Amino acid sequence: MPASPLDLTQALLGAAKKAGADSADAIALSGTSISIDVRDGKLEQAERSEGQDIGLRVFVGQRSAIVSASDTRPETLQTMAERAVAMAQEAPEDPHAGIADPSQLATDWDIEALELHDPSAEPAPEALQDDAQRAEATAAAQAGITQVQSASAGYGSTDVAISASNGFSGAYRRTSRSVSCVAIAGEGLTMERDYDGDGRVFQSELRSPEEIGLTAATRALARMNPQKPKTGAYPVLFDERISSSLIGHLMGAANGSAIARGSSWLLGHAESQVLPKGIDLVENPHRPRKTASRPFDAEGLPTRVRKIVDDGTLTGWTLDLANARKLGLSSTGNAARSVSGGVSPASWNLELTQGSATQAELMAQMGTGLLVTSMIGSTINPNTGDYSRGAAGIWIENGEPAYPVSGVTIAGNLRDMLGSLIPANDARPWLTYVVPSLLVEGMTLAGE
Repeated sequence: MPASPLDLTQALLGAAKKAGADSADAIALSGTSISIDVRDGKLEQAERSEGQDIGLRVFVGQRSAIVSASDTRPETLQTMAERAVAMAQEAPEDPHAGIADPSQLATDWDIEALELHDPSAEPAPEALQDDAQRAEATAAAQAGITQVQSASAGYGSTDVAISASNGFSGAYRRTSRSVSCVAIAGEGLTMERDYDGDGRVFQSELRSPEEIGLTAATRALARMNPQKPKTGAYPVLFDERISSSLIGHLMGAANGSAIARGSSWLLGHAESQVLPKGIDLVENPHRPRKTASRPFDAEGLPTRVRKIVDDGTLTGWTLDLANARKLGLSSTGNAARSVSGGVSPASWNLELTQGSATQAELMAQMGTGLLVTSMIGSTINPNTGDYSRGAAGIWIENGEPAYPVSGVTIAGNLRDMLGSLIPANDARPWLTYVVPSLLVEGMTLAGE
C-alpha cells in the first residue's frame, strides 16, 4: 500500500534531519485528474493522471534549499535530503529565512466544516463525456453559431499534507468538478467567439451543461459585427465576470513580496485610502465549499478572516513569514507553495462590498461609455499603477446597449480607478473572488 501524503512528509523530515539539516518543512500531494474534450459530438481527447509529488525545504543555519520529486521510494527521499542539504550549504545566507516558531502554529481546525471534499463517488469518464457533449450540443443548436471550438468536462481529487520540524503536521483533501464551452459565431474574418464555464467543489452545485452551452453561444452571438467608438475619455463598466481582475491588481500591489522588493505602486501607502469610503474587501479562508479555503497556510500558520480594506482604507499587506520579517511585521497566514517552488504570499477567498444598483442601473448612470465583457493582453506598471489593456464589450448610448465593440484599448491609473469605482449588486456568491460589476469614471479609450 502506498504511503499517505502525511507519512511521506514525516519521512522527508526524518531524512532531512539524518542528512544534517537544522530544520525543514515538507509538502506532499497525491491526486487524480480526469479531463474529457469532445468535438462534433464525439470524444476528441481523454486524459487521466494519478500520482504523488513531494517537496522538501531544508535550512542549514540561515541558508536554505528546495528539492522535489515524484518518486517516493525511501532511497529517493534520502537522496533528496542529502542533495538539499548540500545545496543549502552553498546557498547565500538569508537573515529572514526560517520556519515558524512553535508558538505561531495552527493547533486546532475543523476541516469538516470547510467541506473541501465532495464525498460522492468519482464520476465515470462516460458521465464527463456526456456533460461535455450536452454543453456542445446546446451551443451548436443556437441559430448563428457556426462551430463549437471546444467543450470540456473535468474532475480532480487531491490530498494535501504539510509537516515541519517545528512540530506542525496537517492534511486535507480537495475535489473539483468543471464544465466549459467555447462557441464561435460567424465565418471567416467576421468570426467572434466567447465562452462560459463553471467549476465547483461539489458536483451537485455545478450549473447544468445546457446552461453553460447556451450562455457561451449567447455571448458569442452578442459580439457579432463589432465597431470601434471614437477615441476619448469615457466611463467604463467592468462586467462582473472580469471585474475581479481590478481587485486582483490591488491584491498584487498589496502583496508583501512586492512591497519588500520595493516594486509596488502602494509602497509607502500602508493604511491609506485605496477604495471609496463605505467599501470593504474581506478575505475569508473559511468559507465552505470554496477552492481557496484552507485551515492553515503553507507554513503551518492558522488562516483567519481579515479585512484587507476597511471603509475604503487598506489595513496592511498580505504576508508570509519571510516577507513579514523583512518588513518588521507579522505573517498574516497567507503563505503558499508548490512542491518545487519557494514560499510566497497569496490571497484566499475575497469578497467586495456590493452596491445597491443593478448593472442596468449603472449603465443608465454612465450614459455613454463601454461595458467591458472581455480583455486581452496587459500592460501594468507595478511601480506607478499605470494600466492599459485591450478590451471588447458593448457600447452604451443614453444608458442602453447600442452595438458590440472590439479591438479597443482602455487605459488609466489603478489608484485613480480603484479610488472612484462604483460597485453593482450582481456578484456571484460561489466564486473565490466575489466581486460585482464595477463602474469606473473617466478612463481613456483608444478606438477610431
